[in-house]
Amino acid sequence: MKALKEKILDAVQQDLVNIEKALEENLKPYLPFVSHVAKYMMFSGGKRVRPLLTILCARLCGYQGDYATTLSVVFEYLHAATLLHDDVVDDAEIRRGNPVAHSIWGAPGTVLVGDFLLARSIAIAAASDQMAIIDVLARTTAQMSEGEIHQLLYKGDLALDEQQYMEVIRGKTACLIEAACQAGALLAGAPENHVTALAQYGYSLGVAFQLVDDLLDYTADPGVLGKAIGTDLREGKLTLPLIYALDHASKKDRRYLETIIGDDDSDGKGFDTVLNLVNKYGGTAYTRKQAQDRIDQAKKYLDVFEASETCSLLKDLADYVVARQM
Repeated sequence: MKALKEKILDAVQQDLVNIEKALEENLKPYLPFVSHVAKYMMFSGGKRVRPLLTILCARLCGYQGDYATTLSVVFEYLHAATLLHDDVVDDAEIRRGNPVAHSIWGAPGTVLVGDFLLARSIAIAAASDQMAIIDVLARTTAQMSEGEIHQLLYKGDLALDEQQYMEVIRGKTACLIEAACQAGALLAGAPENHVTALAQYGYSLGVAFQLVDDLLDYTADPGVLGKAIGTDLREGKLTLPLIYALDHASKKDRRYLETIIGDDDSDGKGFDTVLNLVNKYGGTAYTRKQAQDRIDQAKKYLDVFEASETCSLLKDLADYVVARQM
């Protein structure tokens, strides 16, 4: 994985520099408080996958203008906005290894900064003068809201099945990555089949991205993950490894799992038991396979494009998404 990561970083180094500059420049004219909170969230970590995808998809479709980097920050702003809001809703304490924003500036100010980032994203998209991009952004923000509402409604719901959870993933993660890819193609004026292919690539990539995050919450080193493992379980959120295990567990083990889910587990012993049962019933293995299948499908969608350095890079990015947990 290290070699793959270094290969990608070498190829996109200047793009990352440009993205960082654009993220900051597009906040400068506004209230210092807004800029301070937004920067705390955006510059405390994050791989810039979403803005990179916008730039690379535009490049793959032959775009040679100068607006791709500016447009790309829309998807990092939207991502940051959802994280600011989610941490308040979840009453989270740690994000990317740091105290959450609302623990420093309070929930009202943090939520309003998230709202500002959403509004700023719409303004940047509108400046592209492409109604198709604005439409994508409008639909995506609605889907993201629906995803978060679904997740809230399903919290602690032991009847949540795989199909329902995939709907949560669509709104929670996949639709934003899909939109980032689709917007790049639209900016380039790509033909409809290329726009569709990149949207499908982004959606499959986004699903895999979230499935890997599901895995990492059970298997990662907390120092690398930036938060304690088992956070989803403690917050009453059922993700695919646990959903699969619950569906395949014996009656006795399912009842035992049900007694643990959502309990206050400050000593971590309950989580260790859940992890053992999730592994016993194949929850982690199944989730890993589902993520890999989505990555394989994502790369197939790129077959409509001629071989190029950018096309290869998009395939490498897909491989890196799933390699994070291997």
